[in-house]
Formats: sequence, structure tokens, C-alpha cells
Amino acid sequence: MSKLQKITPCLWFDREAEEAAAFYTGIFPDSGITQVSRYGEAGHEHHGRPPGSVMVVAFRLEGQAFTALNGGPMFKFNEAVSFQVGCETQAEVDYYWERLSAGGDETAQRCGWLKDRYGVSWQIVPTVLPDLISHPDPAISQRAFKAMLQMTKIDIDALERVQAG
Repeated sequence: MSKLQKITPCLWFDREAEEAAAFYTGIFPDSGITQVSRYGEAGHEHHGRPPGSVMVVAFRLEGQAFTALNGGPMFKFNEAVSFQVGCETQAEVDYYWERLSAGGDETAQRCGWLKDRYGVSWQIVPTVLPDLISHPDPAISQRAFKAMLQMTKIDIDALERVQAG
């Protein structure tokens, strides 16, 4: 039996848990599906799922454990919870943005935030952004924040130009 991570995010899907886990693990390095549990006859009166259908998928993204549950259509994702992806370069920002936003809600893309095809919210954050927004010079901090508010996907070159004035 493997040791559980102290805190593991659990994502509630209707029926897409395995598909979503495969999608995410195909994007991030050091990732993979680690276990799939299936519904059986027990509890059928509560879950109504066919025996043998996927119930829970355990997976890892960049070494971080996640759980995906096929629990039914009653709950939906919203922006109140999101996952931040720290990026060192524009190539990294572009890579994660392109892959995670594919098939997602284009109207939910703003200030480095996106919503993927499953409705999960992600923040694609270049490491320079929090440094500039919390810069000790208030003029730089305000210019960086104002620039970010105008962006969909964050542009590191544009942020660096803002820092220069």
C-alpha cells in the first residue's frame, strides 16, 4: 500500500475522470495515472453506475498526487478553485497555455487564467509576474498590474518592458 500525500486535491467529474486524468498527465512531466478503481454492485442504489465503470482515478502531476472521481453531474467546477502553473520562460507559458486551453472556454481566458475542456480553472503564471506586482517601487508594481489586466495569456516581454518604464 502506498503512503498517501497529506493533502490531495480531489476533482469531481460526471463521467470524465479517466479521460481528464489522461489529458492532464499527457501535458505535465513526471506525471502518470497510478490507480483506477471501478464501481461494483455494492452501493448501486446510491451511485447508479454500471458495475465495472470507472469510479476513482489516482494520478500525479509533476509529482503532486490528485484524485479524480466520477461522482455524477450534480457538481460543476468554478473559478473559486484553480491550479497555478509556475513558468520560468515564455516558451513554458505558451506550452501550458496552448495545451490546457485546447477545447476550453475561450471567454474564461483573462490575466493568465484559463478554463480547460473539463471546466477546471488554471493560472499560467510566469515567475516574473508576482515579483513585478509586489515590486517595492509602487510605480513598477502598478504598471505591471495594469499591464496584466490587459492580457489574456501573460506576455513576459511586455511585463519586462513595463518594468523598464
